[in-house]
Amino acid sequence: MEPIAVRKIISDQIWESLEPALSAAKHSAAGAPPDQSEREFVEAMLYLNRVGCPWRDLPAVFGEWHSVYMRFRRWEARGVWRRLWEHLQTELFAEARALFIDSTTVRAHQHAAGAPKKTVSTRLWAALVGA
Repeated sequence: MEPIAVRKIISDQIWESLEPALSAAKHSAAGAPPDQSEREFVEAMLYLNRVGCPWRDLPAVFGEWHSVYMRFRRWEARGVWRRLWEHLQTELFAEARALFIDSTTVRAHQHAAGAPKKTVSTRLWAALVGA
């Protein structure tokens, strides 16, 4: 079976400026080295957020989905994501503050459609009026 071609979005220029921020957010390089590089891991996170697929549907080019998931959870527990976001708020990363979100990637909950909630009183009123 041929591997799926995945569009990557971190250019070499972006990675050169992002890598020091990521290293500062991690604080430590303790532990066994991971199978995938930091850049591949961040690409996997961006892919998951962009596509909205479940962890198990992560393409194999990003590594085993469970390894990616566990690394994400460890970073969350250690506060790496929070520190990275705080570091990206400095003037050095001013461009990172300009995020563009369009409606094709942000989904509203089905109950956010704007229709009035059907309650007993509205159903009773409709029955009395004859609607």
